[in-house]
Amino acid sequence: MKKSILFLFASLVLISCKNQDKEIEFQFKKYDETAALEAQQNHKNGRMKFKLFQSKVLDMNAVYKPFQSELKRFSEEEYNTLKPLILEQDIPTLQRHVKEGTLSYEKLTLFYLYRIRKFESDATLSLNSIIALNPNVLHEAREKDTNTSDVSEFSMYGMPVLLKDNINTKEMPTTAGALALQRNNTQNDAFIVEKLKENGALILGKVNLSEWAYFFCSACPLGYSAIGGQTLNPYGRAEFETGGSSSGSGVTVAANFAVAAVGTETSGSITSPSSQNSVVGLKPTIGVLSRTGIVPISSTLDTPGPMTKNVIDNAIFLNAMRGFDQNDSKSKEIDEAYVQNGFSNSFNGKKIGVLKPLLSDSIYALQIDKMRKVGAEIVEITPPEISFNGFVTLLNIDMKYDLPKYLSENTDKSLFIKSVKDVIEFNQKDSLLRAPYGQQLFEGIERDETTLAELEIIKANLKKEGETYLKALKSENLDAILSINNYHSGIAAVSFHPTLTVPMGYKTSGEPVSLTFVGNPFEERNLLELGYAFEQLTKARKMPKNYQ
Repeated sequence: MKKSILFLFASLVLISCKNQDKEIEFQFKKYDETAALEAQQNHKNGRMKFKLFQSKVLDMNAVYKPFQSELKRFSEEEYNTLKPLILEQDIPTLQRHVKEGTLSYEKLTLFYLYRIRKFESDATLSLNSIIALNPNVLHEAREKDTNTSDVSEFSMYGMPVLLKDNINTKEMPTTAGALALQRNNTQNDAFIVEKLKENGALILGKVNLSEWAYFFCSACPLGYSAIGGQTLNPYGRAEFETGGSSSGSGVTVAANFAVAAVGTETSGSITSPSSQNSVVGLKPTIGVLSRTGIVPISSTLDTPGPMTKNVIDNAIFLNAMRGFDQNDSKSKEIDEAYVQNGFSNSFNGKKIGVLKPLLSDSIYALQIDKMRKVGAEIVEITPPEISFNGFVTLLNIDMKYDLPKYLSENTDKSLFIKSVKDVIEFNQKDSLLRAPYGQQLFEGIERDETTLAELEIIKANLKKEGETYLKALKSENLDAILSINNYHSGIAAVSFHPTLTVPMGYKTSGEPVSLTFVGNPFEERNLLELGYAFEQLTKARKMPKNYQ
């Protein structure tokens, strides 16, 4: 009997040690990045010559702390068992797993929390993609598990999602990646966050971004923020750019850290990181989704949008965020459901414009040929020359007025930052920490003396130029014009056309490349149907190999 007790005690000690070892293994630790930074200075891309990788202010162990006890009980074995049920699966499949009892919303959430900690605590694999996690998310997931019987397969109910950290949440600060907003504890959710919660989505956390949505420093790295550090691309850590400014949104979706993520775009900030990370990104027409409670650049051009691993999820996510917002002057009443029971999988009767200058790209040309062979009518377009004068001025003057309005209406009253000038002066007090790449664009905003009357003329001219470039959409009665990555995002932005980016392949280097559908205003449903048909035709997306 005594031997049995001693054996049992020794076994328990061994198990305890193993559990402690697992905890030590997944502890986030700062590492010496000197050699990696030296090697990075040899990169051919000047924007990739980083000054730092790791955040100097973020303690990820504090971010993980609310889940410590639950993660101790969640084993590597359980994680591996759940992987085939969750990785790369679309929302209808996940909902079926829950309905069948092979998965729960709590297990799904735990899986993502465990996976985030597993990879982000590994110095060789960390992507610096997470800024904050919702401390209440597991409790909320358990509540969702009490009601699963009437959940549609095409619902966001119980689905853990991540938000770009320029979108307000009650549970977590909203920083835009800037130390000036580090303690911006807002009292209200952004309108789209309210809608997500109403539709049952779980807010898992906040992700890194290009600071101030990449309208802050000039020619600085995409995906860098003083709060989050340097976001890295899972398809090539420190080798490929992440795209910006919704860098963390693209990276986390690509790495399967959540079901989906919200990005925001002024000009290319959804299409760029979606393309670079081989995910589906939709920049909807201004007015489809509310901007209330989102740190702005431009009230003229800004919009949030869904970023997902596939088109069906994108449509489901879009449905869950929409709604008329009386506090957003651009908001529209949208009655259309973007997806109910899936999409048809056909190019028959579709008329698609192709930009002749892009046909020299072999991957682009191959996709056009594939669509032609399955019934799409292809119209080759030679786009007209246009001027794009005044675009930066538009952003300068909009942000000069829009940022103070956001700070006045959406931030904690104790926050001392009230204007662009306040941010500049705050950063100047410790520029190595707060603005290591400079703040040239913010300084440009302060210098710009364009009047509001002059701004209206600039906006009208830019809109006219964009419509001229995309005139074939109407004159040829096209369903969409096809572009590559974010090549024509600015043109689509100033003329208020939606864009949908869908993975179309990989360069010989392994860098992702995507096909971007530019559509007619408020025809997101048609864009999504086209994107779905293309996705099913090509099935181009592959998981990043080190994150499987």
